[in-house]
Amino acid sequence: MRALRIGGGAGYSGDRIEPSIELAERGELDYLVFECLAERTIALAQQARQSDPGAGFDPWLRQRMRAVLPACVARGTRIVTNMGAAHPLAAARACAEVAAELGLPALRVAAVTGDDVLDKVLASELRFEESGDSLDGYRERIVSANAYLGAEGIVRALRGGAQVVITGRVADPALFLGPLVHEFGWAFDDWERLGRGTLVGHLLECAGQLTGGYFADPGYKHVPGLARLGFPIGEVDETGNAEFSKVSGSGGCITEAACKEQLLYEIHDPAAYLQPDVTADFSQVSVAAAGPDRVGVRGGRGRPRPDTLKVSVGYRDGFVGEGQISYGGPGALERALLARDVVRERLRITGLRASELRCDVIGLDSLYGERGANAPADCVEFRLRVAARVDSAEQARRVGNEVETLYTNGPAGGGGASQSVRAVLAVQSLLVPREWARAEVHAIRAGAAAPGESA
Repeated sequence: MRALRIGGGAGYSGDRIEPSIELAERGELDYLVFECLAERTIALAQQARQSDPGAGFDPWLRQRMRAVLPACVARGTRIVTNMGAAHPLAAARACAEVAAELGLPALRVAAVTGDDVLDKVLASELRFEESGDSLDGYRERIVSANAYLGAEGIVRALRGGAQVVITGRVADPALFLGPLVHEFGWAFDDWERLGRGTLVGHLLECAGQLTGGYFADPGYKHVPGLARLGFPIGEVDETGNAEFSKVSGSGGCITEAACKEQLLYEIHDPAAYLQPDVTADFSQVSVAAAGPDRVGVRGGRGRPRPDTLKVSVGYRDGFVGEGQISYGGPGALERALLARDVVRERLRITGLRASELRCDVIGLDSLYGERGANAPADCVEFRLRVAARVDSAEQARRVGNEVETLYTNGPAGGGGASQSVRAVLAVQSLLVPREWARAEVHAIRAGAAAPGESA
């Protein structure tokens, strides 16, 4: 039975590039998939596009494509990625430009659009799933609304001959499900196979997490070679069952335990993992070693897909001002605690209007609050961090300024002060009718100045 080899080339936008080069050159892949779009990333990308109409896609796209395109084209490996973020068309044109620069002018690139439903959301009376709030109090602050598309647009792009498919917001497993549907001819109502393909995508989507990166815990779960962690490969047969491995000699590990951890990652209900293509059921999955750094996964199932699509809505939610300063040596804890109290009082005296205020002594209570406030007797350094969420950048700057004034206004011995101000983009979710978001495919040739006809 023929097996399709798919590599997980990235688990987030800033992920390492070297493991994906290793996959492209030595993984003998049919497909290399880059999953680079976190929940808040697309809202940031929409903001970038508002400032620059040619921006809005992943800032690492050009570098990644320069690194892997020569090997992928030479070996016939096709690429699927959501690095299009808020502007898949611009991303596809950028990819085509890189291909032309590399002497690959015949490269066929496709952009998948249709996930942007901002206009429909702004005209609706929907409520957020997390808070139950009506959109009424948020409309003026909303900057993005993107639906999670499924694999359909990817499949159409591949059937059209695309060697590189670049999407905006799609469900993470759909990036991997698309090649499986295309290559094996699965129907979009073959729920069992779609459920297994979603399982494959879910295991591969975070790249180095499957090969032990997030699994590692010294003294408890040993993972060798983390400094040159290899990324995973899934070998999938036409029934949807799979074995997972990595490039021989790369760092990390593929074990039953690491696969089981990733299986449960971010899925809420293992028996009803809601995806735009299928309601996947992982409750009967079996995971078994199939050799050194090789694990077989079987038993994924599926039921009909949900009637709605999830939409991530990004909105402006004020500013965070932050200041930090360190104290070391004898009496460091007492001085850090005094500094914390001084800053709290100063912010009260000066009338800071904060919806949230955190004053953490790193090394004492920054992670667990009062429950963890038991510093070891020999601990000789602490760092005070004060952060507040406020309405304006001007108010936010005051937080860092008050921390920095501790240099000369006491207590003694503070050093390494830093301060920052950042705008907050928050995210909540909506459920919308499926017909609000329909995938469109645009074909682009290397060197083309504009997108081709929609497919």
